[in-house]
Amino acid sequence: MKSKQKLTSEQRGELLELLEKRFTKNISRHKGITWAEVQAKLEADPSKLWSLSEMEKTGGEPDVIGYDKKTNEFIFSDCSAETPKGRRSICYDHEALESRKEHKPANSAVQMATDMGIELLNEVQYRELQSLAGDKFDAKSSSWLKTPADIRKLGGAIFGDYRYGHVFVYHNGAESYYGVRGFRGLLRV
Repeated sequence: MKSKQKLTSEQRGELLELLEKRFTKNISRHKGITWAEVQAKLEADPSKLWSLSEMEKTGGEPDVIGYDKKTNEFIFSDCSAETPKGRRSICYDHEALESRKEHKPANSAVQMATDMGIELLNEVQYRELQSLAGDKFDAKSSSWLKTPADIRKLGGAIFGDYRYGHVFVYHNGAESYYGVRGFRGLLRV
């Protein structure tokens, strides 16, 4: 783990307190899971806490949305109402960024996710997130999604949003970027 990826004990304590409050407030997202189980896993792996801190700093409001029995991992995702503000106006990946001749965005979704130690949601995960009881995400924004290789090979990338009471997944050129498009991340702990 790089030294810049360490949180002080005070930062860890503040983050754990914030995550616990969010966990308790949104219990319908993670029925059958206790905070004590999640906290134990987080405290055992400081790099995951650092990634959650990065998700929080960029406006993601990460929360537990599930548990994978096969891998014994809790699943965190960005649960901010709109795509995280600190991750907007970016193209899809490095190749797309390099293809722009002018007006390049500062970064790409894939690179930011990698730097944060998280993954982009794929289409299935995005639809699952949107199906959480009472939650609807990206009603005014959109989020890049992990794009299948055959689409990316042709220059495209996919994104999702929620409009007219439905989840839509659509495409754009991977090099495009918009002030209201960012990405949502997923972290397994």
